Parts: sequence; structure tokens; C-alpha cells
Amino acid sequence: MSDIIEIKVPDIGDVGEVEVIEVSIQPGDVVELEQSLLVMETDKASMELPSTARGTIQEVKVKVGDKVSEGSLVVTLLKTIDSDSVSKTPEISEKPIEIQKIKTVTEEVTKTVAPSEKEIIITTPSNTNTVYASPGVRRFARELGADLSKISVGSGRKGRLLKEDIKNFVKQSLSKKSSNHQMTGSGIPALPTVNFSKFGDTEEKPLSKIKRLTGKNLSCNWLNLPMVTQHEEADITEMEAFRKALNVEQVASQQIKVTPLAFIIKAVLAAMKAYPQFNSSLSADGERLIYKKYFNIGIAVDTPNGLVVPVIKQADQKSILELVESMRALSFKAREGKLLPADMQGGCFTISSLGGIGGTGFTPIVNAPEVAILGVARASMKPVWDGKEFIPKLMLPLDLTYDHRVIDGADGARFVVAITKYLNDVRRLLL
Repeated sequence: MSDIIEIKVPDIGDVGEVEVIEVSIQPGDVVELEQSLLVMETDKASMELPSTARGTIQEVKVKVGDKVSEGSLVVTLLKTIDSDSVSKTPEISEKPIEIQKIKTVTEEVTKTVAPSEKEIIITTPSNTNTVYASPGVRRFARELGADLSKISVGSGRKGRLLKEDIKNFVKQSLSKKSSNHQMTGSGIPALPTVNFSKFGDTEEKPLSKIKRLTGKNLSCNWLNLPMVTQHEEADITEMEAFRKALNVEQVASQQIKVTPLAFIIKAVLAAMKAYPQFNSSLSADGERLIYKKYFNIGIAVDTPNGLVVPVIKQADQKSILELVESMRALSFKAREGKLLPADMQGGCFTISSLGGIGGTGFTPIVNAPEVAILGVARASMKPVWDGKEFIPKLMLPLDLTYDHRVIDGADGARFVVAITKYLNDVRRLLL
């Protein structure tokens, strides 16, 4: 024998309508006597409605967000024959609710009790410790999207959570997210963690401090600057002939060896003076362009601990030989780990040369707050058509990356073409 039982909202005191904030069952579910069916909330308290019999749910009359009052029909239940007798006046369950179901601690809701005197118990499968919070605090946490089950013991009496605990939890969460965003790009999901050891043997080695800092800065620049890279080739056949002849003289006089990079620096300096926007920085608010009257050139140096960029100060006031000497001294300090912070500050433009290693081209990342960087790859002999025949020429690949907020494509093309002209005929540098 079975009966259809109608479960209605019991006497909840003089509170009028209450909101349904959670529905725990659906048609077809088998429920036990006093099992929670739904949770309701008033301005001062939350309460669960227990089943008045053991049986199978036939129909659920309410949903989350509905307003109900005393006598409202919420569930119809097909009572099983061996069910316990029905309680005429259901009482609020005093058992903690599993899986984030909420209830008030044993207080009759018909009494007028201040919010601070009522507590809500929350338990989760992953955290069996109860968390105590008043209805007002719970509502405050829900408005902020804070998961109470992830908050440690509160600062209130007997470990009860207070609004200040919720605020502190939210602040800490935002702080962690802000820190992660610096690496992941302000909202970009982090890369998944992979257990590589399940595929074979592995070994872990810590990144050097230089590589960690460089990675952080490059990630920041990559995500914040709209960068464009233009590629060009410079005919350095005559420049190389002159450089080799100059080195013969230097060897005879026991002075330093001249490198192609010294001529490239000179060509870049001449182009920067012709196009001053390449010797500028964008203001922090993005509204103004700051033009610099000095010319400091950063040179990327590969060291055992990672990439560093020492800066040649007042590079425009140095001769070819003085530039070579400055590069030699800074490179030595970089490889010995003796660079000072002042040695790497104040750059206006950076040159990254991979010519001694190899490669036909690459895409360098702007070293903000600078607005451009020049990449230099390895020169190679190529047949170049002069209008009548192909002539072998030593061609140097150049890769110019710039901040597109400051420099447009036309100026980028003019700048890199100007560099190639200076390198094609170094006599132009004397003008």
C-alpha cells in the first residue's frame, strides 16, 4: 500500500514569504524521513525543509528563486508502505547538510534573534570540518563569490566567520590572481601541469635568476606591446672589406679587433637621429611621447646564466674603436657576472646580434620602455642582380621589431632601409 503525501511549508513564524535558495531533489529520487528537500532563506536566517516521510518524489512544485510562505505546496511524495509515521508539524533538521546544504543551528525561526546570534553550518565532501557563519555573512560571501568552505577558521567567537574574514579572503584571492596574471597575461589560462616522469626519466634543474627575471619581463612586454617585425637585408660587402683592412692595421698596432657590430651601432645611431621617434618612449598613460636627447645603445649579451643587456652610454659620442672597447668591457663584466644595475639601465634602443652563432632571421622582442629593437642574423653570400648580371654579395639579414602604438609600418620600413644604406656604404656615416 502507498499514499501520495503533499509536503508543504510549515509554520515559519511571522516572516511572510521566503526565498527558495536550493532544491536538493528531483522527480524519481528516493528520500528518507527527515532528508533535506530544499533550503529557504529569510532576511535573518536560512532553513531546510525535511521530508515528512520515506518514499519517492513524484513532483517538485518549486525551483530556486521562487517565493513561498506557510502552507505552500512544494513537493508531492509517494509514501512507501513501511515508512515512518508522518510528523504533523515538521521541525528544522539539526544535522549538518552534506555537499554545501545549509541549515540554521537549533533555533526556532519564529523567535526574533539578531543575525549575529544565528549560525550557518557548511560542510563539503573535501572538507569535513564545519564552518560557522551567520546568514548575513553567508549572503555577503555569496554576493562576492567567495567559497566559505575554502576559508579557514574565522576570527569571531568560537571560530565563527565574520565579514572581515570574507573581505580578507577575497583580497588574498585577487592578489594571487594579479600575481599570476603578470605571468599568464591578465586572464589568460595558465598552462596545464604535466607529469613528464610518467613518459620516461626526467631531471629538474632550477632556472637561473637572470632567466627568471628575463622571462618575466619578456612575457610582460609580449602581452602589453602590439609588436610588428620587418625584415631587410643589407649589402655589407664593402663594409667587410674595410673592416678586415682596418683589423690588419689594428693587429699591427696591437690594438683591439673591430667587429661588424661596431658598424651596425653606428648605422643605427645615424638612423635614430634621422627618425627621432625611434629614440622615444610612450608615457605610462599612453597619451604622450617622450623624446630623448641622449643616445644609449643596449647590446644583448649571451652569458652562461642567461641573456643580459648592458648599455653603452652616450654611444653617439664614441668612435668605432671606442665602441669596440666599450662592448669588450661590458661583455667581459656580463660573462663574469659583475654587471651593476647602472650598467643595464637607461637604454634607448637595443641590438641583438646572433651573427656569430647562426640563423637566417628571427623576431626579437622589444625591450620596453624602448620602442624598437634590431635583430642581426648571420651574413651569407648571395647572388644579387645588378641589372645586367648576378654578382656575389655578402648580405646581412636585419629584423626590426617595433611598438606599433608609436611607430607605423611606413616609418619602420624607412628606418630599416636607412640602416641598410649606411651599412652598404659606411662613408655615409661621415656625413
